[in-house]
Amino acid sequence: MSIHLTEDIHSITDLKLHTRDILKQVHTTGRPVVLTVNGKADAVLIDAKIFEKHLMASNLANLLREAEKDVKDGHTRSAHVFLKEFKNDRKISG
Repeated sequence: MSIHLTEDIHSITDLKLHTRDILKQVHTTGRPVVLTVNGKADAVLIDAKIFEKHLMASNLANLLREAEKDVKDGHTRSAHVFLKEFKNDRKISG
């Protein structure tokens, strides 16, 4: 996700005066907008669909981190053993 410094930084006053235009920019470009208060970055406005994708990716990364820790700690079993347990638990024949 990139940011154009000359286009994607707006003051809260700009947001109040040009809300529709700034929201259109966020949705059209897919880039976030940095909102400033007294010249300093205060918040970031991002398209909801893009935020949802980032949230899903973050959640997946957390799951993978836990799985990697399990592997590192030796909490593993072979696929053959897992599948056998899976079939038995769910009473699947074959």
